[in-house]
Amino acid sequence: MTPPHAVERRVSAAALRRTLGAPATGGSAYLALADGLRRAVLDGSLPLATRLPSERELADVLGVSRTTTAAAYQRLREQGFLATRRGSGSVTTLPSGPRRPDGGLTMPRDGAPAVVDLSVAAPPAPPELAGAAARALEALPRLLGTTGYTHLGLAELRHEVAARYARRGTPTAPDEVLVTTGAQQALNLLVSTMVGPGDRVVVEHPAYPNVLTAIRAAGGRPVPVPVGADGLDLDLLESTVRQVSPRLVHLTPDHHNPTGTSLDDEGRARVRELAARHRTLVVADETLTDLTLDGPEPSSITGDATRSGLVAVGSASKSFWGGLRVGWVRGHRDVVGRLATGRAHHDISTAVLDQLVVAELLARADEILPARRARVRDQRDVLLAAVARKLPWLVPVPAGGLSAWADLGAPVSSALAALAVRHGVRVAPGPVFGVDGSFEHRLRLPFSLPPEEIERGVAALAEAWRALGVDGAPAAPSPAPAAAVV
Repeated sequence: MTPPHAVERRVSAAALRRTLGAPATGGSAYLALADGLRRAVLDGSLPLATRLPSERELADVLGVSRTTTAAAYQRLREQGFLATRRGSGSVTTLPSGPRRPDGGLTMPRDGAPAVVDLSVAAPPAPPELAGAAARALEALPRLLGTTGYTHLGLAELRHEVAARYARRGTPTAPDEVLVTTGAQQALNLLVSTMVGPGDRVVVEHPAYPNVLTAIRAAGGRPVPVPVGADGLDLDLLESTVRQVSPRLVHLTPDHHNPTGTSLDDEGRARVRELAARHRTLVVADETLTDLTLDGPEPSSITGDATRSGLVAVGSASKSFWGGLRVGWVRGHRDVVGRLATGRAHHDISTAVLDQLVVAELLARADEILPARRARVRDQRDVLLAAVARKLPWLVPVPAGGLSAWADLGAPVSSALAALAVRHGVRVAPGPVFGVDGSFEHRLRLPFSLPPEEIERGVAALAEAWRALGVDGAPAAPSPAPAAAVV
């Protein structure tokens, strides 16, 4: 059942009709409605702890009898997907029972043969990295007379990051940039500094797993807002912010991980307006911004002014290489100063040599990134073609990023992930990206590996899928420690 601390939101009948889409034809109307609502809960488009409209209101909007909606609600109660409380209406939930919080992600046993790792969405280093490292070593001697502690970051790197934002239409000064040890530290700093026990944090759903971990470590409560085929539900985002008064909103406006969707210009303007009107801090995760594969590059969500309510987080990991643990925060000077103070209690500063390397790479980004995008685009196309040949899944084509979000057509993602390791491939199942156990119908499919490894990984998934069977899942292997998801 829904945890007692879960946040309740309301969804209107009109919004629910949009979520459900066209009604099924043939068969019993109440069964079709119940099935549609259950699927919406399982795939995350209808978040848990959401109060549904009354039976009469939904019947009026759908053009069915109240008997139909009442019977559908009752079926969902019997199945454990709806809880009705006196004075609170009907609230979405999940059937009670044991569930692994990591979604069932397993590691191979000691001594097992190597597997294709499709649990990681991160590309290898570009060939230009070696030259950038050599130039960084040449620049290092001038810094040897210093302490080596750069609390805010090296001046040249902060200058390059500021120039990067200026080129995207957001004038930025170097003192509006804080260099961190990767984007993950930036996110952890923001959450630990801004969020306290019991505070609510609005997240996209599906969500980046490490963000959920950071929120829970700070004692916060993640509140999900669905990301569908067309991207983030902005109407529900606004109503959620209005209803729960979150301390922070975390969004990935560019090539969302794992769905690959992006906010359009109108959506970005709405987010800026929302942050200003509700005085809510919005954190925009821009770690995948450089990886636009189709169409124009997205505009800056920050806009053309420094806004205290909008903070951007970036990183060298996806654009260049994960081995360079360098990230940054771009925000108002007050926010940067507060984060720098909090950061002093952790690792003091980021490695100087790594910062020099990233400064060199950013200075030559226009030379490096086109080939990077072309390589990733080819790998995406290889993945999609291989899945189309070997598996009956629905996989939308992402216009950017490093992963696709597959619809399996059945709630077997965790079982498939557990079984897949035996067949030679490791994947992150859908529930890893859920706040509440959603997304058993979904699987993230990264395309950051070389084409031959992608082909081998998809072939192994096809074998695991056949072994799984269409109608259910066999017993999963014994749980093992979960792998990190990036």
